[in-house]
Amino acid sequence: MPFIHSQDGTEIYYRDWGSGTPVVLIHGWPLNGDMWEKQALFLVEHNYRVIAYDRRGYGRSGQPWKGYNYDTFATDLSYLMEQLNLHNAVLVGFSMGGGEVVRYLSRYGQSRVKKAVLISSVTPCLQKTHENPEGVDPAVFAEIEANIRKDRPAALQEHAKTFFGRTAIKHTVSDGMLEWYLSMALTGTLRSTLAAANAWSLADFREDLRSITIPVRIVHGTGDATVPIGVSARRAVKMLLNATLTEYDGEPHGLFITAADRLNQELLEFLGGEVDPHLTATGMPSS
Repeated sequence: MPFIHSQDGTEIYYRDWGSGTPVVLIHGWPLNGDMWEKQALFLVEHNYRVIAYDRRGYGRSGQPWKGYNYDTFATDLSYLMEQLNLHNAVLVGFSMGGGEVVRYLSRYGQSRVKKAVLISSVTPCLQKTHENPEGVDPAVFAEIEANIRKDRPAALQEHAKTFFGRTAIKHTVSDGMLEWYLSMALTGTLRSTLAAANAWSLADFREDLRSITIPVRIVHGTGDATVPIGVSARRAVKMLLNATLTEYDGEPHGLFITAADRLNQELLEFLGGEVDPHLTATGMPSS
């Protein structure tokens, strides 16, 4: 299997498909690079090169004890970019992966990257503090940690429903999709699951965002109960110098599945590809 080795020797697994402009897909918590299967297939079929990797501690990557912080995550991404010799790339980060995108750009510069996309991203700063009064109550994150420590599979199984906005009445995804989510989530360890959650709940990306000058597209669902749009995307777009925000009405956190067709078309449009004229702005066939 293809791996790169990061600064501390950790193996980072990646999948590299297609040819053309490189698009690097960075997954969210607590999943791995397989979450991108709908986007990866679509973009390769539209003549893009797609690289999707597993964050340290997840999937097929190494599972060290240390390194679950955004500076190290950004270093891992930097080693991937350098070892694959990527230029004029587009970085696409979902949820906690959005933090990797902005920390990489602020720390390592924009010379290898021409555009970026933040989907359901945790940026700019989630947890409520004196310096971030608009954030989420720390008790929410404490409860997540307690539930994972008590019974990780059950906690993640329950989280999957919130992630996709699945309720007894609203079947946004199938039972099989919930099982797929759990199968990915359990490729992490208890250590990586807890440590990564601590990283995305506490990290402050406000200064990182202000340093970025390349075009950035932000996509977020108004029904996101995992990363509420009011504390994330609507704030982040104001801090970036060259960004646009697309709000998906009513969509949950996991819109890469629940609104896959619309998201794929939007990614293609932002990349400069030819969008399907038979699809409307909502990603559904026009009448």
